[in-house]
Amino acid sequence: MKILVTGGAGFIGSNFVYYQLDKYNDEVICLDLLTYAGNLSTLERALQNEKFKFIKGDIADRKFIYELFEAEKPDVVVNFAAESHVDRSIDSPEIFLRTNIMGTGVLLDACRKYGIKRYHQVSTDEVYGDLPLEAADMFFTETTPLHASSPYSASKASADLLVQAYCRTYGMPVTISRCSNNYGPYHFPEKLIPLMIANAFNNKPLPVYGKGENVRDWLYVKDHCEAIDLIVRKGKVGEVYNIGGHNERTNLQVVETILKELGKSRELIEFVTDRPGHDRRYAIDPSKIRKDLDWQPHTLFDEGIKKTIDWYMRHKKWWEDIMNGSYRNYYNKMYNDR
Repeated sequence: MKILVTGGAGFIGSNFVYYQLDKYNDEVICLDLLTYAGNLSTLERALQNEKFKFIKGDIADRKFIYELFEAEKPDVVVNFAAESHVDRSIDSPEIFLRTNIMGTGVLLDACRKYGIKRYHQVSTDEVYGDLPLEAADMFFTETTPLHASSPYSASKASADLLVQAYCRTYGMPVTISRCSNNYGPYHFPEKLIPLMIANAFNNKPLPVYGKGENVRDWLYVKDHCEAIDLIVRKGKVGEVYNIGGHNERTNLQVVETILKELGKSRELIEFVTDRPGHDRRYAIDPSKIRKDLDWQPHTLFDEGIKKTIDWYMRHKKWWEDIMNGSYRNYYNKMYNDR
């Protein structure tokens, strides 16, 4: 089988690439535009595998995508490609609409034209909006109405609806997964957990929105990759599957856990003005994927955060290069200078 992984130089996409290469003998093509969050050095080990190919390109470029499908003839497409940072979507929503909606539409058209066996859309629990902090017994299910809060989540919800429409209208073999917050290796250090690790290590202030009361359900990235793989290979066409970690924590609890693991003072925490439309609580009910595909998360948060911190401490150059901007030179080294 030949799998096209879009957005494969990003956080979750790169972990999925490694999951596929380590577990199967399939060919994996990684397509990534290498915008701010795409990092080719993340795929350094994959680039040494003869079953792997990297291609730089834009999923919203129809001519390019059609030429890619014509040349490579992938069997399966797993779409991780997305602009994903909520704060950036509030400042500059247009690029989110182009990549997350128009790009998804171009991929779907290419899949339809070239007869792809399965298209999988990687989505987010943020399409459901949020839950009350005081309602601990409420969870998102696959039938929860979509109620996006930010331009980012609205663009992802739009993409989900487009995928479902192509299934219903054209009979395309699609699946969708909606996950809770991921963490683990190769997480771009603009996001909460890696940013807190990097700042705490360097004794810099740890900015926490509001009072840090917002709750997220944390999912270790390898568990997420296993779930996506099961959906792609065994999931029922047309279905949506929620993927959750059953690891709810307030943002403040997450930050305090990181400080404790690194032996740093709580005085590094700096409460900052909350962002507009900040969702209060996300919590996923993953009963459907457990029942249908026998999947459940393996990694408890206390275990996963230790593994994550350990990875970042052993790969300082990776995140330091990102934070000083030099990570962008890797592509030039690998391709432009040849």
